[in-house]
Amino acid sequence: MALKKIKVMLIDDSAVVRQVLQALLDKEPDIEVSGVASDPLFAMEKMQRDWPDVIVLDIEMPRMDGITFLKKIMHERPTPVVICSSLTEKGAETTMQALAAGAVEIITKPKVGLKGFLQQASAELLAAVRSAAQARVRKLFNATAPVPVKLSAEAILPAGSSAMAQTTERIIAIGTSTGGTQALEYVLTALPRVSPGIVIVQHMPEKFTASFAERLNMLAQIEVREARNNDRVMPGLALIAPGGKHMLLKRSGAFYQVEVVDGPQVNRHRPSVDVLFRSVARFAGKNAVGIIMTGMGDDGARGLKELHQTGARTYAQDEASCVVFGMPKEAIKLGAVDHTIPLSDIAQVIINVK
Repeated sequence: MALKKIKVMLIDDSAVVRQVLQALLDKEPDIEVSGVASDPLFAMEKMQRDWPDVIVLDIEMPRMDGITFLKKIMHERPTPVVICSSLTEKGAETTMQALAAGAVEIITKPKVGLKGFLQQASAELLAAVRSAAQARVRKLFNATAPVPVKLSAEAILPAGSSAMAQTTERIIAIGTSTGGTQALEYVLTALPRVSPGIVIVQHMPEKFTASFAERLNMLAQIEVREARNNDRVMPGLALIAPGGKHMLLKRSGAFYQVEVVDGPQVNRHRPSVDVLFRSVARFAGKNAVGIIMTGMGDDGARGLKELHQTGARTYAQDEASCVVFGMPKEAIKLGAVDHTIPLSDIAQVIINVK
């Protein structure tokens, strides 16, 4: 039986980008480029004849910009979209708009040295396309490339026992990846101003987490911001791990705070959900609630298991409401999850924490 290939449409106004991306993708036995186009209007004509499984989309293009096209696609025929664009720190707001509109992955390309970068970033691009192909983007509107080493949380925080006494301080720890930007928006905007302190790892490129947090802060009643080293975890505050850094929970007297550290990728991610969950298991134990949400891969599964073993309550987002069921599925397989619930119930779980 022939292998069913992932059909990809490339949309970019740069001929060099189209050429390099097509060459990279066409070398893969499980991927084929079904079409290329210099702008969304040309792309739409081709896509009507042969609809792709994944769209790789630039943002700055003639006739119709990528954000407008993304919204149009998600409204008319939701399809997984990987944004591949020259975005600077100043342009991170545009990236947040793309994620909010339904893009499932982001690849940042530089404005110079483009050809060399795209070749060096081929593993990231291929992983993004394969991840996107598994995404079920309709869910958002209703409610792997080989890597040499895959490190565990041991690289950042050695395993240790949790011997925390019961306290009145409650911690909510959330881990998510593909599809998580919209899922987190759904959850955090449903919370009242008085809610338990929340620590979050969302797999996201460096420089984008600050803008993501700022956007959520404008939408939510609670305060949401990118975590800084030694920030105290407090009721009514959600701290999001900075892209490119690991975030750990620590105890400071009667209170909790976060530590933001450098270190190698864990489970191919930095920040890593496993690192956060392990630290929460050690320093909060049964005073915590762990929630693993939509995402590709298995980051967070073992950390949630450690949390579960301390007596903390643990939850997984259910398959029906996930964009990608990978992370919750792996946690469930490990026996790390007390309850599997839909996205629509997660905010209420947080509200009900006593």
